[in-house]
Amino acid sequence: MGRRLRTDGRRTAGRAPRLALRAALPVLLVALALVPATGQRPEGGGSPFGGGRPPGGEQPFVRQTPFGGGPPRRRPPEPDSPPPAAGPAVPAGEFTFTRMMYSSPYSYGRRWGGAWATDYPEADDNFIVGIREWAGTNLNVSGRPERVEILDERLFDYPLVYFVEPGFMELSDEEAARLREYVARGGFMFFDDFWGDAEWQNVTEQMKKVFPEYEAKELPLTHPVFHSYLDIEEVVQVPNIGNAMRGITSEKGGVTPYYMGIENKEGRLVAFFARNSDLGDAWEWINDSRYPVRYGLAAYKVGINVVIYAMSH
Repeated sequence: MGRRLRTDGRRTAGRAPRLALRAALPVLLVALALVPATGQRPEGGGSPFGGGRPPGGEQPFVRQTPFGGGPPRRRPPEPDSPPPAAGPAVPAGEFTFTRMMYSSPYSYGRRWGGAWATDYPEADDNFIVGIREWAGTNLNVSGRPERVEILDERLFDYPLVYFVEPGFMELSDEEAARLREYVARGGFMFFDDFWGDAEWQNVTEQMKKVFPEYEAKELPLTHPVFHSYLDIEEVVQVPNIGNAMRGITSEKGGVTPYYMGIENKEGRLVAFFARNSDLGDAWEWINDSRYPVRYGLAAYKVGINVVIYAMSH
């Protein structure tokens, strides 16, 4: 669980994350550069997202049997199955990956009644392993992801919250005020997996409820968020696995990908938007040999950099 956010915008007993062990990263990135463009991992070795193998070992990728052995699909539980109980927060780690639960009355029928649950929990679990075992930071990351509702007081325990498919999100005035308070107290919002003009319009409308004085803008690749840990030098459109297998990267008319953000009056980035991209699907399917490594690597680099930026600014 992260350190609780204070009313002055700082984290209680907070400290900048210790960004060590960078020497291992070039080894892994060289290995990735040698992976065939088809996205197939070499036989043998261990997966960087499974088995606990540290970066830099011999043959760090393994070809794995696709989930279920069949075509790519979502894996919802039985219709009447409730989501797993969150339970009490476990005080482990200075950073806990936290998914935001929100109302989406106009979504097209995601499991458990909300678009917020897309790719959950596989994407969250895999992304955590990526930070803990692949990235090589000394950031103390909790081994269990959390999910939290906007009006839950636990929101202030988590320095970063992740929104998926916010193109369907509908905020009440009370929720918008709570998110504004959350950011004022040092929190950071990460938005992913929304496509096309209609969904972007909804995202901007919801953000106007939170920040009527600010506008989301495209971020240049010179922005510190793209160099907070790894160097990101291009905007990559990350598709879902079904589209990737067909050689398609866009959907719903969202042809051009953007990395966008909202900065407060002090110039601190407080919200990051992966527009016309689906980072979460790459996290979810990273161990599936059908998913191209190019997109998986791009998704992890962006996610890791956003986390490090949020924890150090």
